[in-house]
Amino acid sequence: MIKVLIVDDSALVRKVLSRIFAEAPDIEVVGTAADPLFARDKIKKLNPDVLTLDVEMPRMDGLTFLRNLMRLRPMPVVMISSVTTQGAVQTLTALELGAVDFLPKPQMGDGGSLQSYADEIIAKVRMAARARVRPLVEARKQPATAVSGNRTAMPGNAVTQPFSPGQSKLIALGASTGGTEAIKDVVGGLAATSPAMVVSQHLPAAFSESFARHVHQATPMNACLTRDGQEIMPGNIYIAPGDRHLLVARQGQKLVCRLQDGPLVNRHKPAVDVMFRSVAENVGSRVIGVLLTGIGADGAKGMQEMHAAGAATVIQDEASSVVWGMPGEAFKLGCVNHVLALDQIAGKITTLAG
Repeated sequence: MIKVLIVDDSALVRKVLSRIFAEAPDIEVVGTAADPLFARDKIKKLNPDVLTLDVEMPRMDGLTFLRNLMRLRPMPVVMISSVTTQGAVQTLTALELGAVDFLPKPQMGDGGSLQSYADEIIAKVRMAARARVRPLVEARKQPATAVSGNRTAMPGNAVTQPFSPGQSKLIALGASTGGTEAIKDVVGGLAATSPAMVVSQHLPAAFSESFARHVHQATPMNACLTRDGQEIMPGNIYIAPGDRHLLVARQGQKLVCRLQDGPLVNRHKPAVDVMFRSVAENVGSRVIGVLLTGIGADGAKGMQEMHAAGAATVIQDEASSVVWGMPGEAFKLGCVNHVLALDQIAGKITTLAG
């Protein structure tokens, strides 16, 4: 049985979440708390397995509480956040502090929407109960190659030399749960002149712009939220928006990004499999495929197709993954060349690109 403590200042949200979890036979709500100070005492008494945590609360905000919690008593936390620009920034900060996953506030009006929400939050709590949670290190190590100064702006292509299908290489990277931080760790170890990278991270559309800025600030490369038809250039990272599939296509001697508003694939849009398959078809052996932490199997079959096309394939190992679902499924398919800890992946990419 998974013991859950709900921390939210809204009595209505606490009631709705309690009813949702009551429908799951393997989840028990052992308590609720209206603010972090009440939650602190209940954690000691009830010893929950998973916490759901609001961001904006009285007496102490959720991020301050999360920082203290992950430093003193690390445990799986699922953030419940508002879907706003400010909410997106706060949510990404929460993931940086060690939260396992997040979900927007439940919408009370639509019964069908609420049922879909219920299914999703139950799945996220089950996943969180199995996740690997590590203590927060206050002095977070900065990558040696990180760019100093203000990196809030995202300029145009930093490298003017176009991608050459016969000479250049392309990095294709997919991730899900735990991936927002894992991606930052990988790109932080790459040089500004690294091969172009396309990225599909499972993330709602409202969070995409903030995530792209977080990635841009973590790397000497130029990271941006992809536009349809954007030419792929070395030194740049092209991130899929949260409501479109990202594909790589040939346009004469160039490679370009294509955004596709199709159905969900593997329950996701963007789907890593969609991106990986397009890369296998249009770039072939000039690809370095990377699959990081994430729940489910998205990306595994696409990586198999890249591997069959001659691409080098790299996955994050189980010990360093928050959830070893996606990379683990690729490993089972026998299409992986390198299984590495997260802090070794950037170095391997650099070696493979040389």
